[in-house]
Amino acid sequence: MKCDPGEEDPLTDNARGAVLMMISMLAFTVNDACIKATQGAIPFFQLLVLRGVLSSLLIALALWWLGQWRVPVPSPDRRWIALRSLLEIMATMFFLTALFNMPLANVIALLQLLPLTVTLAGSVLLGEPIGWRRMVAILIGFCGMLLIIRPDSGGFNVYTVYALLAVVCITFRDLSTRRMSPKVPSLAITFASSAGLTVIAAIATLGESWVHLDLHQTGLIVLSAMFIFAGYCSSVMVMRVGELSVVTPYRYTSLLWALLLGWLLFDEWPTLLTLLGAAIIAATGCYMLYREAQSNDTT
Repeated sequence: MKCDPGEEDPLTDNARGAVLMMISMLAFTVNDACIKATQGAIPFFQLLVLRGVLSSLLIALALWWLGQWRVPVPSPDRRWIALRSLLEIMATMFFLTALFNMPLANVIALLQLLPLTVTLAGSVLLGEPIGWRRMVAILIGFCGMLLIIRPDSGGFNVYTVYALLAVVCITFRDLSTRRMSPKVPSLAITFASSAGLTVIAAIATLGESWVHLDLHQTGLIVLSAMFIFAGYCSSVMVMRVGELSVVTPYRYTSLLWALLLGWLLFDEWPTLLTLLGAAIIAATGCYMLYREAQSNDTT
């Protein structure tokens, strides 16, 4: 909403960015809850195709509306987009397999490792500088991860490994995104990933039988596509307002949404150790962002 001339805008750029980040996290988490709520009644690849067709269409319409449909993509960026799309496909399959078989909050909590894993991978693979304080924060964050997965407990299984593999794939996906030039529209990258996943899933459906959907299942898929589109749009808008070091910590609100939706929809509530691990991961992630902001201010 625009203010009248002479009136102060009640929201700063950082405040807008924080709101958009929280909206983005809510949208992505509701999308995950909608997919989980199908309870495996829809064949896996059929589900991906139906959601992918709807979300890809919405993204394509947004590209057309913004006039970015015909923006030329430099040749080197096309290779990075192809790699990113492949990693997105792998991450989605690992993540959704884990989501169907683990509590919603546990899977979302493990995804909060991403700021730590991306920083570590950027240092190892791209030579990005990282101080000892951030390295200690990463190690503490990984200790929080161990509290969630508890390798010596009966709760650790192949689906926990799938969730961690999703984190690995998303880490390398984000690193490949860093290698692209800023000329490539964010929604164009998103569309390539969404369309690529839909095509691969469509090919995979040749090996499984489709089922007829009832009204409830159809509604869940439509809601999932709408919310994932809203999440993409909000996350793109976040990058255009506010300081990254200020708004990024609000990504951890996805943990709160996951706890609430898991409790309301699936009667799930994490153990105390899982909550402690999630809190440690969130705290170390916020500290990493704080240290990064400080180092940027001194350069």
